[in-house]
Amino acid sequence: MNRHVVLAGGSGFLGSALARFFVGRGWKVTLLTRGRAGYFEGVHRVHWDGKTMGAWCDALHGATAVINLCGKSVNCRYTARNRRRILESRIAPTRLLGQAITRSENPPEVWMNLSTATIYRHTLKFAWDEGGDIGADTEAKDAFSIEVATAWEEAFHEAATPRTRKLLLRTAMVLANYPNSVLPMLRRLVRFGMGGRMATGNQFVSWVHEQDFCRAVDWLIERDGISGVVNIAAPQPLTNAQMMRKLRLRRGGWGLGLPASRWMLEIGAFFLRTEAELVLKSRRVVPGRLLAAGFRFDFPYFDAALGELQMNRS
Repeated sequence: MNRHVVLAGGSGFLGSALARFFVGRGWKVTLLTRGRAGYFEGVHRVHWDGKTMGAWCDALHGATAVINLCGKSVNCRYTARNRRRILESRIAPTRLLGQAITRSENPPEVWMNLSTATIYRHTLKFAWDEGGDIGADTEAKDAFSIEVATAWEEAFHEAATPRTRKLLLRTAMVLANYPNSVLPMLRRLVRFGMGGRMATGNQFVSWVHEQDFCRAVDWLIERDGISGVVNIAAPQPLTNAQMMRKLRLRRGGWGLGLPASRWMLEIGAFFLRTEAELVLKSRRVVPGRLLAAGFRFDFPYFDAALGELQMNRS
């Protein structure tokens, strides 16, 4: 059977990871991109603007799966302009894909939309599965992030696609060696001696290895009985202090690193043009539905994931 996956907004590192993964399995891969159309490295690139209907809709006809990865990075200051762009870059493409799938005479079998594990309430105690509490927390200062995640998911749910199964992927931090992903940034902090705990260090970090992210997406495509919300996260979240210590030990030496208090993180975030919430919020998210349905992670523990990625650094 000829398998075909369409990646919308797939020019980032997650899209690159999925494209390589599916090309390696002999799938036809189409990337909807604002860039140049053509055929590159086994991937068919089709131009779209993420806002209007066009010839790109033909790529959806008969596809096995459409995966929407669109969204401006949240690694920025939440100015009025950036807030607007973060929201629009998620909501507009999601609504557009919903309209295109609804109108298609031969719609894709599956539509997956990226979401974020950040949607769950800040917690230092409970591990949230797909039934976890959703909402903002004063301590985490995450009101805007919750607003974005909620609006994004609402745009997905609004689309009536009775012939297409829908999956909402609430995804944790993906560990990978791509330059624009979070792991190289954390390694740089450790290299310069600044890899200590951040704030109290008690906040939880949910994560997933790039390979398990791709495998979970592939596995869900093949499971006709699963739809709705699915957490894409390794089953063993850890605290910020534990994570930074493991990163330091991988670097070698005594594993020492300068800690950063909350006020230091706030100042540093300002000068780095980002938001301290990205490290202060406690995200303790577990993959309840994946585990219950029998998915097995290759990297359930942070140590093994970190070791494999270090071994395979280019």
